Amino acid sequence: MGTSTFAERLSQIQDEVAEAAHRVGRATEDITLIGVSKRKPVEDMQQAYNVGLRDFGENRAQEVRDKFPGFNPDGIVRHFIGHLQSNKVKYLPGRVDIIHTIDSTRIADAVDQRFGGQDLCIPVLVEINISGEANKEGVEPAQAMELAAYCAEKPNLQFQGLMTIGPLTSDAARIRRAFREMMLLSEQVVKQVGTSGKTAILSMGMSSDFKIAIEEGATHLRVGTALFGAREY
Repeated sequence: MGTSTFAERLSQIQDEVAEAAHRVGRATEDITLIGVSKRKPVEDMQQAYNVGLRDFGENRAQEVRDKFPGFNPDGIVRHFIGHLQSNKVKYLPGRVDIIHTIDSTRIADAVDQRFGGQDLCIPVLVEINISGEANKEGVEPAQAMELAAYCAEKPNLQFQGLMTIGPLTSDAARIRRAFREMMLLSEQVVKQVGTSGKTAILSMGMSSDFKIAIEEGATHLRVGTALFGAREY
């Protein structure tokens, strides 16, 4: 992929982010665009970096192990955004800066122990299955408060907010409803649990639905295909 096409794609998405933010009176700088670089080579990530992208998201712990710290230019933030298994947590310390997908006390314990073993503290988000779809990871909304509080008490975890994947549907009204529920849930959890003085994160919205996510309060968007192009499997 040529740098120019990458620059154009990034610029196009940034324009769309700004427009969606403007529609609801939000500041564009309050919204972080994470480029989801899963299954993409480091060369593509370097091109993205060269045209201004600073936040990168990976879904698989093995890819984190293989790509970082080989790719670690100044100023990047490395997000782990995929389902995390306890036996893969060992690949993350020193290679990621935030984990979006804490979905059980068992995973919280595993991350706390692994990062603590290297004297590291890691910001984490609790993943919520807001749509109730059987194939989705994450806790039920009713369990959000309990898991957030559990993370906040761990010495090597810093609870910073919530994450979700929107419903798998083309029904914009349904997607909006789910994201609105997430915003309300986020406000409740943050009010009760707190985020250690850091700005609360609400990670939601992907290539197909990020504009709705912005309108409903997302702070972090996870955009892959629209930015990096289709993936080869």
